[in-house]
Amino acid sequence: MKYNWKPGTMIYPLPAVLVSCGSSPDEYNLLTVAWTGTICTDPAMCYISVRPERHSYDIIKKNMEFVINLTTEELAFATDWCGVRSGRDYRKFEEMKLTPGQAAVVKAPIIEESPISIECRVKEIVHLGSHDMFVAEVVNVQADERYLNPETEKFELERAKPLVYAHGEYFGLGRKVGKFGWSVQKKKKR
Repeated sequence: MKYNWKPGTMIYPLPAVLVSCGSSPDEYNLLTVAWTGTICTDPAMCYISVRPERHSYDIIKKNMEFVINLTTEELAFATDWCGVRSGRDYRKFEEMKLTPGQAAVVKAPIIEESPISIECRVKEIVHLGSHDMFVAEVVNVQADERYLNPETEKFELERAKPLVYAHGEYFGLGRKVGKFGWSVQKKKKR
């Protein structure tokens, strides 16, 4: 039996990311976002949805760029803290002892402690209601070499222990149950 609930966003889990923004150190800020995702492969595009009253909203709107930094179990406390504290009142990089790094293309900083930093340029702002969606083109990705397998040249993000958000709670990922295409993969002959 299933229950009917009022309409809501129950698409979980989602990545819990730290979005960094600002064009200079005095403007740098961090914002925790779970409403983010991929929207196009070619060109590579993604989005974040942000409430207009958030401090980072005006910074992103002014600069039209941001960085999506994937988070890990190790970054869970900082991820939550940056989501409940305002950049109007706190210097989040300093408070959480995170390192702002140089992005390759955008002016917004990356988070050095993040396994993946996705540099984005805003293409469009879509006004939706409680949130506005910043539709962005990915202009560069910085990946931490610690998670690159030198033998296979595969980036092994699972070793970083990614953090996800589900209905008000944070979780680490569970065990691997398959890979893309495994359900139709031909069996190797011995």
